[in-house]
Amino acid sequence: MIIGARTPGDLEPTPETQDFWDAAAQGRFLVRHCNTCDKAHWYPRGLCPLCHSSDTNWREGSGKGTIYSFSVMRKAEPPFVMAYVTLAEGPTMMTNIVECDSDALAIGQPVELVFQPSKSGTPVPCFRPATT
Repeated sequence: MIIGARTPGDLEPTPETQDFWDAAAQGRFLVRHCNTCDKAHWYPRGLCPLCHSSDTNWREGSGKGTIYSFSVMRKAEPPFVMAYVTLAEGPTMMTNIVECDSDALAIGQPVELVFQPSKSGTPVPCFRPATT
């Protein structure tokens, strides 16, 4: 999610995503989990993309992950880092890496969750290099 660009946080939450955005406003990160195949999935939705079960629920995410891939958008103003982060819970999500030296980032580097406000002020999940 590009901070400052139109993000899901800038849209009206749907009944399916309302709990996610409510938790984000409280500084909590929720991940959708399937009770049938016992796997987490991203992006948040009620139907499991892995086994197609509708038996899913929200679980508190750890906020930990590793960089799967990233790209530094140097020509943007201001420059930013787009990345795929593999969550400790299993799924990989597209996000931004913030509060970092983009030249010091590496594939496989541990990262931790930090919420950043979108243009509308809605907190959006991003990641920064892990401090521990």
